Amino acid sequence: MADIARRKSVTVEIGNVRVGGTNPIVVQSMTNTDTADVTSTVNQVMALAKAGSELVRVTVNTEAAAAAVPKIVATLNMFGVRVPIVGDFHYNGHLLLKKYPECARALAKYRINPGNVNIGKKHDDNFRTMIEAAIEYDKPVRIGVNWGSLDGALLTRMMDENNLLPEPKDARSVTLEAIVASAILSAEAAESYGLPRNKIILSAKVSGVQDLIDVYRALARQSDHALHLGLTEAGLGAKGIVATTAGLSVLLQEGIGDTIRASLTPLPNGDRTEEVIVSQQILQSLGIRSFTPQVTACPGCGRTTSTFFQDMADQIQTYLRDQMPTWKDQFVGVEEMKVAVMGCIVNGPGESKHANLGISLPGTFEEPVAPVYIDGKLARTLRGDAIVAEFIQILNVYVAGHYAPVAELVVA
Repeated sequence: MADIARRKSVTVEIGNVRVGGTNPIVVQSMTNTDTADVTSTVNQVMALAKAGSELVRVTVNTEAAAAAVPKIVATLNMFGVRVPIVGDFHYNGHLLLKKYPECARALAKYRINPGNVNIGKKHDDNFRTMIEAAIEYDKPVRIGVNWGSLDGALLTRMMDENNLLPEPKDARSVTLEAIVASAILSAEAAESYGLPRNKIILSAKVSGVQDLIDVYRALARQSDHALHLGLTEAGLGAKGIVATTAGLSVLLQEGIGDTIRASLTPLPNGDRTEEVIVSQQILQSLGIRSFTPQVTACPGCGRTTSTFFQDMADQIQTYLRDQMPTWKDQFVGVEEMKVAVMGCIVNGPGESKHANLGISLPGTFEEPVAPVYIDGKLARTLRGDAIVAEFIQILNVYVAGHYAPVAELVVA
């Protein structure tokens, strides 16, 4: 793993997950189902958990949603899915937590947006009510500031104060300062009401990459609370993935961040688990955590006019990800395995030698054979139409023979 000096933060326990301190950076996600639809929400939470999400957030916006939360958690427990469920509250959370105590108990954490919990009020009564619920049920809280719903009164006051300065700052700078101030002041208020520091996580989400970096650098300087990172609306497809990667990678490389989410916009009926995979890949690419064996594959060129190596790389990568839920319960360290699927002789053998397992497929006009390397040494050569199946069999034998069973580690 990469030797990155982590910012020191307070550890927060969320169900069976520890966030902050020296604990691994946690991957989280959020459902997009109607929470009142218990079956759909349970199915999506299970899919997200299977993909590797370590925290799953659900919207709690109506009485029907609040009433469904205990059923969702109970059903997940029945299926053996222990992922902590986080309740996302806006506007009416103070009402729902008071009216539905079973919901308050079932959730592992509450997310509060200080910009809209007291909408239209001069005092923080609603915010305080939610904090008191967290204290009563011994739950941690994420105070999640979002620049799309920033406290208008705070921003106006800070803008007015800025205008009186001899050299006023630009509006962007004041807005970013207001975002940070909202998070810090809300955390201080929560602590003044009795919520311990080790029950508070902060986030300050924006949608621009440079804004995200500036906000979290400032927040990290001014607070030792655990921090949740993420763009508030990353976007669709490549734009969302690239923007998320660009912003989070800079901060993570600086040791800032204790839990992350890739807030990707899925296509209609798209796979929600993509946001989990992207978050995992960011951490694994930076060498911070390992989640699944990595496949190195060349981009292809005029020497690889066949698409066979691309198909094989996709099949192998899919197979590895599908196997990981089983393998991680059976073998120690298999998530750090490296596999190379290369398309021709130029870099194929060299890349294969650097991997635990590698195969170099024949390029255009090359001899129709595929040398297989195991731990840097040529082991055998594959031919014919069953190369993928044979390589997967070699992969299975390698995993079983090179990684210690989990049971042996427990006994030791």
